Amino acid sequence: MRSTAVIALPFVLLSAAAQAAPTGAEARMIATVDAEQAKTLKFLETMVNQNSGSRNLDGVRKVRDIVVPEFTALGFTSRWIAMEQTGRAGHLLLTHKGKKGAKKLLLIGHLDTVFEPDSPFQTYVLNGDKATGPGVGDDKGGIAVILSAVRAMQAAGTLKNANIEVFLTGDEEEAGAPIDAARADLVTAAKAADVALDFEGLSREDGEDMGSIARRSSQSWTLTIEAKSGHSSGVWGERAGDGAIYAAAKILNALREELPEPYLTLNVGLIAGGAQAEVAEDNAHVSAQGKTNIIAGKVVARGDLRTLSPQQNRNAMRKMEGIVARPFPGVTSARIAFSEGYPPMAPTDGNKALLAKLNQVNATMGLPAMQPLDPMKRGAGDISFVAEYIDGLVGLGPHSTGDHAPGETVDVPSIWTQAKRAALLMTRLAAEKSAR
Repeated sequence: MRSTAVIALPFVLLSAAAQAAPTGAEARMIATVDAEQAKTLKFLETMVNQNSGSRNLDGVRKVRDIVVPEFTALGFTSRWIAMEQTGRAGHLLLTHKGKKGAKKLLLIGHLDTVFEPDSPFQTYVLNGDKATGPGVGDDKGGIAVILSAVRAMQAAGTLKNANIEVFLTGDEEEAGAPIDAARADLVTAAKAADVALDFEGLSREDGEDMGSIARRSSQSWTLTIEAKSGHSSGVWGERAGDGAIYAAAKILNALREELPEPYLTLNVGLIAGGAQAEVAEDNAHVSAQGKTNIIAGKVVARGDLRTLSPQQNRNAMRKMEGIVARPFPGVTSARIAFSEGYPPMAPTDGNKALLAKLNQVNATMGLPAMQPLDPMKRGAGDISFVAEYIDGLVGLGPHSTGDHAPGETVDVPSIWTQAKRAALLMTRLAAEKSAR
């Protein structure tokens, strides 16, 4: 298990090394990505036009069948990890064995999208330097970048010695349950690897490409408060107390006032209170019933907690539990439960070192250095599950806009830039000695 670096703010900005001309193999990789643009876009179009919403299990498997032949033609072996027991289709593991003792790279992406078969947004459309379609950026564009990069490596002769595992989950947008079972195989793959490279979308700020070395957690919580009920004429009295709604207001206000610190946020998304209150089985609906002349006997509230490190997450949960445990007039029971969620990916020294290596690639390509993205601007993702074990980078996929909504659009030239960056970075990392 890796030790997690203490959060250090502000980040030290990285500068690109002096530009060095690409080697012969690197120049060949760059040229191959450009020469195969039409081929890569056709692959992307085929994937996008096959619906693979997280709940469309057959659709996810069909995208798997589109992807597998492309990689096996390059010498990868494929293994399908069925996940029907979690309510999802499964995960695709593609493995390329290279030189013994060299670093093993874990590439992470996903086959599924947020767009289910009943969505009106179903079709790939190319219009100049932009393409729209469900998952065209998130994350079928990321898969296209991976394939373009490894094809370029093969053409340049650098793939043969590279130890690479491509792990494409089938439920990134809506993880199966229990989540520890849904991500167990990904964690196992990470424990055997040296570096994790995540091929979700490239972040940009003011037109500049950014490096992502951290992601905050995403963890749901449920607050349940029960209190003495009775006729409203007795409210605020010693016998009846204030009721559950007043207590909930005080608790939530205390959370808002006492929890804030850098990189921590807490949201209340649902709340209901009355004589009775319940959370629906789907955890997305709440209901309540009561009357104005009845002291509220129950409140339920749900929200999420986001943090930047495991320690910050543990501290926040303990603080929340302490606030909920305080005495409130009339309350007979108050409890807060935390669900499984996405852990944080802290900005470790190892992640910063990987970004420095990516910036060496940028220097070779004549591109500006990528500065670290503020973690507040990046949501949770699959790489978070492995961040505890290996160093990683996020955002090696193409740049896209409007993700998760009809009209999702990918910036096509960013596919080529990202594929070139990935090919050069993976070639350099794969030549290093494994620490395993």
